[in-house]
Amino acid sequence: MTRRDFSATLTAPLAAQSAKRPNIVWIMADDLGWGDVGFNGQKKIRTPHVDRIAAEGTKFTDAYSGCTVCAPSRSVLMTGMHMGHTSIRSNPGGVPLLESDITVAEVLKKAGYATGGFGKWGLGDTGTVGAAEKKGFDEFYGYYHQVHAHYHYPSVLIDNGREVPLPKGTYAPDSIAERALRFVRKSAGKPFFAYLPFTIPHWELLVPEDSLAEYRGKFPEDVPYITERKHYADQLEARACYAGMITRMDGYIGRLMALLKESNLDRDTCVFFTSDNGGASRLYKNENYFDSYGPFRGHKQNFYEGGIRVPMAARWPGRIPAGRTSNFAWMFQDFFATACDIAGVPAPRTDGVSVLPTLTGRTQKPHEFLYWEQPRYIGKTAEFPREIPMQAVRMGDWKAVRPQPNGALELYNLKSDVGETKNVAAEQPQVLAKIENFLKTARTEPRPQKNPPHDWDNRK
Repeated sequence: MTRRDFSATLTAPLAAQSAKRPNIVWIMADDLGWGDVGFNGQKKIRTPHVDRIAAEGTKFTDAYSGCTVCAPSRSVLMTGMHMGHTSIRSNPGGVPLLESDITVAEVLKKAGYATGGFGKWGLGDTGTVGAAEKKGFDEFYGYYHQVHAHYHYPSVLIDNGREVPLPKGTYAPDSIAERALRFVRKSAGKPFFAYLPFTIPHWELLVPEDSLAEYRGKFPEDVPYITERKHYADQLEARACYAGMITRMDGYIGRLMALLKESNLDRDTCVFFTSDNGGASRLYKNENYFDSYGPFRGHKQNFYEGGIRVPMAARWPGRIPAGRTSNFAWMFQDFFATACDIAGVPAPRTDGVSVLPTLTGRTQKPHEFLYWEQPRYIGKTAEFPREIPMQAVRMGDWKAVRPQPNGALELYNLKSDVGETKNVAAEQPQVLAKIENFLKTARTEPRPQKNPPHDWDNRK
């Protein structure tokens, strides 16, 4: 379906009914591991408000990101197309969505929703066709280029495509959270879609003193972290910074949840919480002090479970059962269809399905396959080599991983081996053959991923 054909399906009567539609909030941390939240067993870092979303809603044990790195994962989320089809399959920083790409924000906006994004976009810098204000957002405040988002004390942020200066010493995540709350307040008279892709706890590890103080000295032999920016070189406790960042983000979420209740929007709002990919291995010289990956093998940048299985909880009082745990396997590609189903508007054809039945406690047919890939990107030519990329497939309890381009597939049974410790590919030729047959149809070759000129260095 073309953009023009799909736009024609959004009729005036649907828009006229918009005031009756539920609000949708998607909160997404950055590089937060599956095990970094209390509802998945974290004991050292406080996340009471995130845990409340899970306790008063449903937590999903088998939810997955769109990819194992940032920009492609967000591309899957926004377009509903998995990594075999979505436009952005590389991660250099500023590659934009195509003009022809339809995002979930565009569909909801055309159906009468106020749309706001606050945090890291990563799908097109200012001046490109992929900029957030050209992809369905009434407003977007934060970072467009994802490398700019590595800095939590930048000189500027992006406000609807314009650079706006920040007062020196402003912790950008604080400013972003304030704008998100302002959007919710002013949108209370109509349905809204609030997309909150926070930049915490992505590198660089920096957090204001009031959050750092809670954890300072609590973690024996804390690992030194030295930022290149001398102004902050006194923050040398990596574990304390990491924990403080997560708890600070949890505080933002607590304020949001309180605002929804105060504004009588609580029961009219479906709130999701997740992370853009698995935890980052580079923290603390590859240590796993916080058990960020839970029982899983791997981490960000690979396709073992630790790189793509993410924390996920959803809360919608009166609609999503409270205190429930679901092992239904779903992923970012499903959000597009799900959001449209919640809003009661038609969705274009995507690689995903609506998981609203599962969210509301009903049963539904599981995915036959879930698919991921990460093609190797050549920066000098902005192209991908003609090779079989890193891949992963989940089929029921079976999980296949191709850990290296052109490498052999490994096969694991997640029901008996969630840690992916025993490769049973040689013992299960029929299972492997079925997955290999699917892989023949799972993808198209990616387009060249030209990274436009950028000035994020001047935004630090």
